[in-house]
Amino acid sequence: MLFVCYPKCSTCRRAQAWLDSHGLTYTLRDIKEENPARNELAEWHGRSGLPLRKFFNTSGQLYKSLGLKDRLPGMSEDEQLDLLASDGMLVKRPILVTEMAVLVGFREADWAAALL
Repeated sequence: MLFVCYPKCSTCRRAQAWLDSHGLTYTLRDIKEENPARNELAEWHGRSGLPLRKFFNTSGQLYKSLGLKDRLPGMSEDEQLDLLASDGMLVKRPILVTEMAVLVGFREADWAAALL
């Protein structure tokens, strides 16, 4: 499993603690140090079954300063993927990528259903 997170994020820390408490092994990737590439984001989006807007960190300062709430609806999927790939702080986290699922954000019940 690939666990993509931002170590200073409290939700990411909770998700990591949950993984550890269940004895699950993963590769940790700091989203600030190694932003997901466009092709990774496109693959994860396709596998997740989620709308692409769910991959945006809507509570982040960068999202707000760029006015993305109003701009995203008029952007193509390609433009959105390019934007997400440009800065890891725009990407919602944590992201957990397994062979069977791509989970965006941490909801314990969803993670338990997918992993346990």
